[in-house]
This record gives sequence, structure tokens and C-alpha cells, in this order.
Amino acid sequence: MFINVRVCEHLGLGFKRIEDKSCRQVAFCKRRKGLMKKAKELSILCDVDVGAVIISNRGRLHDFSSTN
Repeated sequence: MFINVRVCEHLGLGFKRIEDKSCRQVAFCKRRKGLMKKAKELSILCDVDVGAVIISNRGRLHDFSSTN
């Protein structure tokens, strides 16, 4: 089942945990990619150093740093 997040926010429904594991994993991957993209954009547009660390429920570490 697909639920449009923007519609939920607009209607005031908020966020709920995705019960289906495969759907939750897909959502995590998409949102992680989007968050990293936003961090990179913020770094470039505002000329600031940005760092982001995400730890998945499987214990995998995903990170982004705008500096070398």
C-alpha cells in the first residue's frame, strides 16, 4: 500500500511506522538518498561544512561529509 506523505502531512495524519519490512526498507533507502542529497546541496549553496550519519536498523552506518 502506498501512502503519499505530502497528503498525510496536509491532512494532519502525521507519520506512522511502516509495518511491511520490504516497504520500510525501500522507504529507508529512498529517504536516505534524499537526505544525503539535501546535505550536499546545503554544503554547496551555503558554503558550509556538513556531516550526516545514519545508522540503519541492521546496524549499517551510512555517512556523508562535505569535507575530505
